[in-house]
Amino acid sequence: MLLFSILTAAVAPGIALLTYFYLKDRYEAEPIHMVIRVFLMGVLIVLPIMVIQRGLELGLGSGPVVFSFAVSAGVEELMKWFVLYHIIYNHTEFDEPYDGIVYAVAISLGFATVENVLYAVFQPMTVGSLLIRALLPVSGHALFGVTMGYYLGKARFASASKLKIRFLILAACLPLLEHGLYDYIMGSGSTYWAWFIMPLMAYLWYKGVRRINRANARSPFRLIGREEEVKL
Repeated sequence: MLLFSILTAAVAPGIALLTYFYLKDRYEAEPIHMVIRVFLMGVLIVLPIMVIQRGLELGLGSGPVVFSFAVSAGVEELMKWFVLYHIIYNHTEFDEPYDGIVYAVAISLGFATVENVLYAVFQPMTVGSLLIRALLPVSGHALFGVTMGYYLGKARFASASKLKIRFLILAACLPLLEHGLYDYIMGSGSTYWAWFIMPLMAYLWYKGVRRINRANARSPFRLIGREEEVKL
């Protein structure tokens, strides 16, 4: 019974955040089965990511900068980007800019949920520590996903090929930098880590909400809805 309660507490933040970002799609909600499918992709990439990270750690060492930006953030964000680009980017359901955010958040939270479960099972976790993980690493993964999905959406609907390439690069690099900075602060060992991580999380939420609004504002279905209102 205790194990079930711990697992529920570990899974709940990811599901709650995914629901929140899914409901932020104002004009043309994605099929639930597609969102679940992408979430499960995030679950499935955990093992290959762990194997690659272990290999890089053995080869490159575990210095704080290398580990934060290359081993941890680099492998995780580039793997998510790779899967989204090859499976979702050209999918017919990717038909408005906000869809990039939905799918990027889904794969990120799939990964983060498994990570949270592993921590809960293999490390002593209290209710307080699970709450901190919900507020920091789980929501952090979601917000890195917002950045990635925002630029994937811009790339998907950009008219010029140069802009597409630019936005695709940003979709990979910006969340990597955000994630790397997050990991560097959390792994610094400083007793004042909270003074650095809280402003970073506030910034990520602020930028995330702005990107959500901008992506929704560029939806082609927004114009269709206005035309229908005019006809009525």
